Amino acid sequence: MSPVVSSYFPILIFFAIAAGMALLMVVAPMIVAPRRPDKEKLSPYECGFEPFDDARGKFDVRFYLVAILFIIFDLEVAFLFPWAVALGDIGVFGFWSMMVFLGILTIGFIYEWKKGALEWE
Repeated sequence: MSPVVSSYFPILIFFAIAAGMALLMVVAPMIVAPRRPDKEKLSPYECGFEPFDDARGKFDVRFYLVAILFIIFDLEVAFLFPWAVALGDIGVFGFWSMMVFLGILTIGFIYEWKKGALEWE
C-alpha cells in the first residue's frame, strides 16, 4: 500500500464498522421483534387522538401552550448553566441581568397561570 492509502485505512475501517452497526441496528429489530399491532398499541396515547387519523384535524390549543412553556423553561435552563459557570467572571452586572431575565420569565409564567392556561378541565 502507498503511504497515503495506509494513513487513511483506519478511517475506512471506522466507516465500514459504522455502516455495519447502522445496518445491524435497522435490521435487528425487524427480525427480533415482528410487528403485532393490537387494540392497546393502537389506542390514543397522551394527546387523546387516534394515532392514525387525519393530520389536519382540530387540535386543542392547550397542547401548544404546554409546548411553549416547555420551550421557555428549557431555554431558561440552557441559559442558567453557562451563567452559573461564568458567574465569577461576569460580576454583579451579570448577576442582575440574569435576575431580570428570570423575573420576566416568572411574570410570564404567573400570567399564564392566572389566565388558566394550565388548567385541564
